[in-house]
Amino acid sequence: MNVLLFSTLYPSTVRPIHGIFVETRLRELLQTGQVQAKVVAPVPWFPFKAQRFGEYAQFAATPRQEQRNGVEVHHPRYLLLPKVGMNLAPYAMALGALPTIRRLQRQGFDFDLIDAHYYYPDGVAAGLLARWLGKPFVVTARGTDLNLIAQYPFPRKRILQTAGQASASIGVCQALMDTLGELGADRAKLHTLRNGVDLERFVPEDRTEARQRLGLPVDGRYLLSVGHLIERKGHHVAIGALLHLPGVTLLIAGAGPQEGALKALAQRLGVAERVRWVGVVPQTELKWWYSAADVLALCSSREGWANVLLEAMACGTPVIATNIWGTPEVVGKPAAGVLMARREAPALAAAWMQLHTQPPTRVETRAHAETFSWDATTQGQLRLFSEVTDAAR
Repeated sequence: MNVLLFSTLYPSTVRPIHGIFVETRLRELLQTGQVQAKVVAPVPWFPFKAQRFGEYAQFAATPRQEQRNGVEVHHPRYLLLPKVGMNLAPYAMALGALPTIRRLQRQGFDFDLIDAHYYYPDGVAAGLLARWLGKPFVVTARGTDLNLIAQYPFPRKRILQTAGQASASIGVCQALMDTLGELGADRAKLHTLRNGVDLERFVPEDRTEARQRLGLPVDGRYLLSVGHLIERKGHHVAIGALLHLPGVTLLIAGAGPQEGALKALAQRLGVAERVRWVGVVPQTELKWWYSAADVLALCSSREGWANVLLEAMACGTPVIATNIWGTPEVVGKPAAGVLMARREAPALAAAWMQLHTQPPTRVETRAHAETFSWDATTQGQLRLFSEVTDAAR
């Protein structure tokens, strides 16, 4: 089976961890030997020089074509205009990607279906491409595409039209498919294929060894927060919790536009000496940080299916997380950790105390993560993709 993966959520050499979960799902699928794939991951182009800074500069530096882990990845450009960009983005994205896809077909890659990720604008653009090219397609919803963007009338209308056109919709958690069904999509076409965790990459390492490797005092108590430094990820909540957790050091792994504001917050609260900023950590090194920490905190306001939760658990580290969307499906047992009562610093501190009253063993936490292997999701994809392509013949 030949699959064209279509999504802006895919890593590149300039943004190596962007959309890593999409790449991981594809990698697991390819390992079956039953699928060949190429990736078209469009990149926005901005016509105004004043906007070519920061993330915009990263977009501009993205190569037109690259190989990632043996997979051919193409990055066509599409015009994205301010203010009107949301409504026009699917059309611009589809038009920008069409020449690249037609070239792949001329070169011999006649794919059987389009596997799109993120419903708006990516999934809607995939629907346009599928119609123009006469191909079936499926769309995977991943969180804010349905829980946030679908609140706007025009995107919601196009999402529902695309769900009707698609052969199937996939959610990384049941909560997302419930949301799409409540919006009016045909529930018979909705499927849940949750993200798994790489149980070979994320393994428990000896805690003392991990702390020594990272230059941390071995007798400390550590709370880890991983993610892009933006408000949605809630690092500010973790910083505020230090006021209620004397003796605890917060490790923050990530980079982003709020770094300065977060550092200023730590100074203002008088906890700066108990916050260690470790920057962006490569996937291959994350297991050491998970293993070194006592607890991982994820204080997000929006999260479809947070891979960091399963990664930490696979390393034997329990989690504290906000009670949102798909997270209760991950943190479903005491061995996994605790859900916060509210997205507030005192609630995080209370969850820390609750977790340490009867802490799970690292073996118990790892065992819970092992129930989330990629096998079920990969086999589910193969069955669904085969049904879609058979029906299209």
